[in-house]
Amino acid sequence: MAVGREWPPEWRRYKDPISGVEITQLTNYRAHSYHLYFTNPGWYDGGRRLLFGSDRENRTNLFSVELSSGRIMQLTDLEPLESPFELSFLTTAVNPCRDEAYFWYGRQMLALDLQTLQMRVLWEMPAGFRPSMLNCTADGLFVCAAINEDLSDRLRIDYHRGYVGFRETWQANPLCRIVRVALDGGTAEVVWEERSWIGHVNTSPTRPELLTFCHEGPWELVDNRIWCLDLSSGRAWKVRPREGREAVGHEYWLQDGERIGYHGRLPSGERILGCIRYDNTQRVEGTVLHDTGHTHSLDFSLIVGDGGRELRLWRQEGGRFFGPRVLAEHRSSFHIQEVHVHPRFSPDGSYIVYTSDALGYGNVYIAPVAEFEALPPLSELAN
Repeated sequence: MAVGREWPPEWRRYKDPISGVEITQLTNYRAHSYHLYFTNPGWYDGGRRLLFGSDRENRTNLFSVELSSGRIMQLTDLEPLESPFELSFLTTAVNPCRDEAYFWYGRQMLALDLQTLQMRVLWEMPAGFRPSMLNCTADGLFVCAAINEDLSDRLRIDYHRGYVGFRETWQANPLCRIVRVALDGGTAEVVWEERSWIGHVNTSPTRPELLTFCHEGPWELVDNRIWCLDLSSGRAWKVRPREGREAVGHEYWLQDGERIGYHGRLPSGERILGCIRYDNTQRVEGTVLHDTGHTHSLDFSLIVGDGGRELRLWRQEGGRFFGPRVLAEHRSSFHIQEVHVHPRFSPDGSYIVYTSDALGYGNVYIAPVAEFEALPPLSELAN
């Protein structure tokens, strides 16, 4: 059994050629390794260990790295699966109240005890559906996820490699459900259902009754990208309602569990960064220079994005945005979902975790957050 197998440290440290910040490369194996999607925190064991997926030995499994030593541990030993259930750990969720992780294996939603490495089946998705993002409620009692009607018998679909079939799926209005699965018994409840393509179910990190979901499709054409669902009442509503041909998305919860961050583009082509409370109050939004890419922040005072070839930082103060400044270059190809950079701040805000395939294979990196004013402006590089 490979479960529990320890791998020696693979890390290396180097100075970023643009900013001079010392980068730590946590993985270095001739296969793709990647951290979890940026809306899903992957830390556990009191923040001492970080989850990542890796394709080692021609198989995809879940691993963790001890951040103080670099030691790697293999957490699963699973047989490969064929499309549309190819194994990826991007959508894995960690329980905020205990060391347990949740992921899809085929149609099964599995729970993995991160200390004993014992697995159990929580729930099995009905035939005719495809899985989507998993997230755990703030009280640690439920896992929530979207499941979507499988249209692969009618459409050519490969969302992970170039978004093949993306627009066609949106136009087809598949039957989609949001399910809430109890961790103490595996009972599943459909808490939302509609004929719009649903994705990115994200639970508030502090409010167990709240989650966001999105209507997938071209951001400027969907009825509204960001939605909030109150699990206690079953009511759903638009968040940051779209006006005209605005394109707003890649939403994520801020650390307070009350506000939701996003980025987007106005009809004029100007790029925006913003955050808004789940009830559509306290909106802070403004135009920024340069491409943002996926963005993340803890309290919206400092925002990281992966636009272009760099990790870019914006500082927000009183509704004004400064930057971007360059924290590090990533040079990732974005060729498949697993090598999207997906930067995310650590829970204490001291560093940023990201993925890059600059060396040919996807690897996991961390960059310490340096003083904003000491970092080089992106505008100077462009000149």
